[in-house]
Amino acid sequence: MNFSQFLLILLARKRIILATLIVTVGLTMVVSMLMPKTYKATASVLLNYKGQDPLTGVIMPSQLLPGYMATQIDIISSKNVATRVVDSLKLAQNPAVVTQFQDAAGGRGTVRDWLADLLLKKLDVVPSRESSVVEINFKGGDPQFVAAVANAFAEEYQKLSVELKSEPMKKASSYFNEQTKLLRDSLEAAQSRLSKYQQERGIVSVDGRLDVESNRLNDLSAQLVAVQAQAIEANSRRSMASRGAESPDVASSPLVQNLKVTLASAESKLAEVGGRLGRNHPQYQSAKAEADKIRASLNASIAATSSSVGNNAAILQQREAEVRAALAAQKSKVLEMNRSRDELGVLMKDVESAQRAYDAAAQRYSQTKIEGSAEQSEISILNPATAPMGAAGPRVLLNTMLSVFLGTVLGLGFALLLEMIDRRVRSENDLVEVLQMPVFGVIDWNRPKRPRYTAIASLLPRRLRLN
Repeated sequence: MNFSQFLLILLARKRIILATLIVTVGLTMVVSMLMPKTYKATASVLLNYKGQDPLTGVIMPSQLLPGYMATQIDIISSKNVATRVVDSLKLAQNPAVVTQFQDAAGGRGTVRDWLADLLLKKLDVVPSRESSVVEINFKGGDPQFVAAVANAFAEEYQKLSVELKSEPMKKASSYFNEQTKLLRDSLEAAQSRLSKYQQERGIVSVDGRLDVESNRLNDLSAQLVAVQAQAIEANSRRSMASRGAESPDVASSPLVQNLKVTLASAESKLAEVGGRLGRNHPQYQSAKAEADKIRASLNASIAATSSSVGNNAAILQQREAEVRAALAAQKSKVLEMNRSRDELGVLMKDVESAQRAYDAAAQRYSQTKIEGSAEQSEISILNPATAPMGAAGPRVLLNTMLSVFLGTVLGLGFALLLEMIDRRVRSENDLVEVLQMPVFGVIDWNRPKRPRYTAIASLLPRRLRLN
């Protein structure tokens, strides 16, 4: 079928198309006139969300921002908000509404749920394309009622958004409160163990005391080295002193030197007397006794000096032993203090860990408590709904225009359907397609037009018509 054949079909079936169009438009206008008037109220809310929590400063990940608007629309059109609207407007307490519910639902369910479903059917939430404004539209037969319902949806949505944000924070706050108490007990127990350990060991300042004891250990080590050197020297002097006059200590003794000089003088006097007198002479005997006495004093002095050198060596050996014992004791004390410091460090780390855990839990508890008690919301009512002045429907002009389009489409459909059922020859092209034969000629014949009086003459008697 080409375009010319399609036009011939439409021309031949124009009455059917026109009749279908007239019937469709007429029915649409009648139905539109008979339909009850509906009113639409619109409340606009502004979502002041910028991807950052105004209280905590936490920034939402960028991949979650596109779904934020869709989430808010789902919340507005949720049944929770609808039931809140029913409660706020006290619709379930109306006896007429209860009667309608009994007739419609037969007692199944509750009035609140039934009314919430009815409200959601007439609710329309429309977000703006390039802004954060959301329009809440509600349709109904009463202008005051639709405005009240639209405003109630906006207000309850605002309240619910605050509750959805604060309720989890309240639960988290109670949880962190319990954890804070447990961590506080752990911190107190760790501090108690640390204090008890310090009291038992008498530790005031571990680092300072350890420095003092370490210095003392170093001093004792230096003293031990010095005493050992002195003891070695004293032992050498004692061994030399045991040889008598060959000892430097004996030789350097002033008493021994004086006695040696005196002895030398007495011996020279004895030699002189012995040269002049005999051995039995009283002067000789006196000089000899004096020399023997001086020699005995010299030997006694040498022995005393040697003994003093030996005693000094013994004293130094005893001092070396004492310093060595003190050094060993100091070393044990320092080792004990190091062990105590390690144990104390473990206890102090336990206290620090418990303190950090408690501080973190206390900070989180304070933050969640503030968030749970906050009544701030990023939802603001931009334009509250007002009672509409005119009806939003039915739209007679729009319905009529749509009925014209629909009637035309239906008329074309009926015309094509009738043509398919009762196909006729409209042009020579139809013969060529059906018979598959060429057309040699076309007789252009038109039905003769009847004169205007022919219709009137047909109404006269036969006799008059023949005359």
